[in-house]
Amino acid sequence: MSDPIEASLRRELHLFAMYRVLEAGILVFLAFSPLAGVISAPDRPELARVAAASYIALALLLLWFASRTRGLTLRRQAAVGLVVDIAAAVIAVHAITDIATGVSLLLVFNIAAAALFLSLRSGLMLALLAALALSVPQLIAAMAQQNGTMAVQSVMVAITYLASAVLTYLLGNDMRVSQRIAQQRGEDLASLALINELIIRRMRAGVLVVDETNHVRVINEAAWLVLGKPPPEQRNLGKIAPELSRRLWHWRNRKAFQNTAVSLAPEAPEVLPRFTRLSSNDGLALIFLQDTSMVSRRAEELTLATLGRLSASIAHEIRNPLAAISYSAQLLEESELADTDRRMVEIINTQCQRMNSIIQDILGMARRERAQPEAVELVGWSRRFLAEFRATRAQGDEHIRISTRHTQLEALIDPGHLHQIVTVLINNAINYGRLPDQPARITLALRQGEHGVPIVELIDRGPGIVPKVVANIFEPFFTTSETGTGLGLYIARQLCEANQASISYETVAAGGSCFRVTLAGAGALARPHRAAGPDTATIASS
Repeated sequence: MSDPIEASLRRELHLFAMYRVLEAGILVFLAFSPLAGVISAPDRPELARVAAASYIALALLLLWFASRTRGLTLRRQAAVGLVVDIAAAVIAVHAITDIATGVSLLLVFNIAAAALFLSLRSGLMLALLAALALSVPQLIAAMAQQNGTMAVQSVMVAITYLASAVLTYLLGNDMRVSQRIAQQRGEDLASLALINELIIRRMRAGVLVVDETNHVRVINEAAWLVLGKPPPEQRNLGKIAPELSRRLWHWRNRKAFQNTAVSLAPEAPEVLPRFTRLSSNDGLALIFLQDTSMVSRRAEELTLATLGRLSASIAHEIRNPLAAISYSAQLLEESELADTDRRMVEIINTQCQRMNSIIQDILGMARRERAQPEAVELVGWSRRFLAEFRATRAQGDEHIRISTRHTQLEALIDPGHLHQIVTVLINNAINYGRLPDQPARITLALRQGEHGVPIVELIDRGPGIVPKVVANIFEPFFTTSETGTGLGLYIARQLCEANQASISYETVAAGGSCFRVTLAGAGALARPHRAAGPDTATIASS
């Protein structure tokens, strides 16, 4: 039995025990008081006094047990108490004959009260015992005197006892069921309240609940930080954040005020307060403190997403006429043309290829699929990649080589995404990572970093990147070249993040640039690598 229900039953048992003491007190008065003779003189005074003294002593003892949290169970105390009541009633009726009817009526309450704590079977058995103990003697006497009225009364008393026990048991059972349901709902509400409090505390937006006396009832962690970490004992909003308190006063009194972003504490970010009422009669105000930097970041994300969809739509529409222009230029190039016209056709073909590359980048950014990582052996993959890169690209004067000290090096990444990332970095190195009038010298380095994580580095010997530009090179549409789109490195970073990898730019001491891609290790799928001497493969395009 749960504690609240047991506490309620124990309180009722205590009241029942107090009522028993009252009954015993009446019997003591009738047995010992000189005035009792005026009402009803005992037929057997000595028996009446012994019964009254014994009953009052047992009643007080049962009251003491009822007030204790330990000892006899509630059911046993109720059963023992009812047996004592029945015995005392029988002896009292035998000692003072005139009070038989009154004692029978008083015992109805005792039987009904005990039935609250007993099972239905126990309650009926004790009610039947009381009926037999009190009614049978009267019934026998009525039959001997041929008194029909007394016989009917005895039967009615027995029926009353049994009916009281049944009805009280049913009422008590319904009461306990209702109390269990109420307790369960109370526990559910308490759990929901705790969950709500935890959610509020973990919200990124600051949340305050302020009553009509300007006392802060609830404050979550985000609000606590933007308010300058006030001490727990300080709950007056006017002292914690005077400006916020002023705006709340204007809002409560429907005064016009300029609700702009404000910093509520030194070195705290600017927030935009929003006010609302919890209800119309409790005077509680709910304040949201929205970090304006978060709003800006969300707006930027929405802008980029919208821009990406718009760009993809425009690129798709441009692709068809561009294909027609490129095909027509190729057919025109096969005709007999003057040198000047042929040069014009070459320019058209070059610009068509450039526009197609831009469209490919935009579509790749808009239609990037979810990564499907798998264990990739990087050394073998890099050799196959360079062979494919050389076969599909027009030959130039660049020199590309692989540098590694491992015969095997495994990473967990989507092979298609890795191909895109390395292609972007090598194309950038070929186009921008060379000194004037010199071929591009590019190294694809494979190594292990701390904790054995695989690292892929693209190193060139070009002029490097200006320090003030480095912070923006991974932003979309940022470029320092007149022919670039500013999407290559942005797409590479997005693909890395989709595979739980990272990409960064590192300067090279001897001059040049280094783009470092730190991949996720293959974990249990990785085979132990064997260290070897320098294993450098060189593929040069000339």
